[in-house]
Amino acid sequence: MQRRGFTLVELSIVLIIIGLIIGAVIKGKDLIRSAEEKKVYNNWIKAWQIAYNTYQDKTGYVLGDGTANGGTAATYDGYVDNIRLDTTTTVQTRLKQVGIDVPESNIPGVNGGAYNVKGKYASNRVIVYLYRLYSQTERTTKNRLYIVSMPTDVAIAIDKIVDGQVDPSSGAFRRYPDNATGTDGTSKTWPDAQTTKFINCSLEL
Repeated sequence: MQRRGFTLVELSIVLIIIGLIIGAVIKGKDLIRSAEEKKVYNNWIKAWQIAYNTYQDKTGYVLGDGTANGGTAATYDGYVDNIRLDTTTTVQTRLKQVGIDVPESNIPGVNGGAYNVKGKYASNRVIVYLYRLYSQTERTTKNRLYIVSMPTDVAIAIDKIVDGQVDPSSGAFRRYPDNATGTDGTSKTWPDAQTTKFINCSLEL
């Protein structure tokens, strides 16, 4: 009984099909990761920026600046009172009082101040603050959303979403401090996400 093996053409076709399947799986994972990164930005980080600015438009005051605005200081001075948003309810209560939705967390029982973020190389519970931060590159102090321990690859993706380019030392979204060195030894690049898995960053309010 004669046995017939695969021809080179048939083997080539099989290998091409396997390659296409593997490529589709990898592409699918990239698309899912990109969608998750956009979700973190739109549903949480940008939501805090919008809430902050909407509050100022409605009241004429800075959210988190003085006890009347959900802050901790007796008086207000135009700067936020450096508030960790997952351990306070004053900011969230003040937003609700003026009819503004509090950004939602994906962590049960957390009042918008923390979010579980999954990166390519690591995942973490990320915390946000309303903070007055000094820019080493601009030599100015501004009210910013301070984002602590974000997976580095997600921070890089959000930088691209917000500023349209990847530069941690400039733009509305940046690394903190914004003069820290990256992969090329300057502040113009983010660190390697495989070795520096988490990073602090900020968004201008």
